[in-house]
Amino acid sequence: MTDQPPRGITVAQLQRLCSRWPGVTRDIKWGDNLVFSVGDKMFAMTHADGREGGRLAFKVADERFLELTDLPGIIPAPYLARMRWVSVTEPRRFATAELQALILDAYTLIRARLTKKLQSGLGPLPVLKAGKP
Repeated sequence: MTDQPPRGITVAQLQRLCSRWPGVTRDIKWGDNLVFSVGDKMFAMTHADGREGGRLAFKVADERFLELTDLPGIIPAPYLARMRWVSVTEPRRFATAELQALILDAYTLIRARLTKKLQSGLGPLPVLKAGKP
C-alpha cells in the first residue's frame, strides 16, 4: 500500500494556513464568502461553510492563468477572471501541498502590489514547510 499525499483543503486548513502570514485579515463578503486579504486587497476566498465541495478561488500570475484553467477542476473565477483569478471547483483533485503553494503565490502577488511602506511593515515573506498543512 502506498501513502497518498493529502488532497484538497478544508476551510479550517485554509484559515490556519493564511492566519500565519503577516498582515492577513479575513472577513465575510457577499453573504458567506470567507475572504482573505493583505493590505485590504483580496487574495483568496471560499465559502465559509465549505459547501460546493470546498470550492475556492484565488489570484494567479498572468502567465499561469491559462495553464491552470486548462486543468480539470479549475476554471476562470466568475466575476474575477479578468483580474486573473481562478476557481478550484474540485479541490480533491489536487494535493493539499499544491493548493497551499498556489494560495501562498496569490498572497505574494497581492502583497507585491502594496506600497513599499506597507510591504516593509509586514516583514519577511512566509515560506511553506514541507509536510506541514
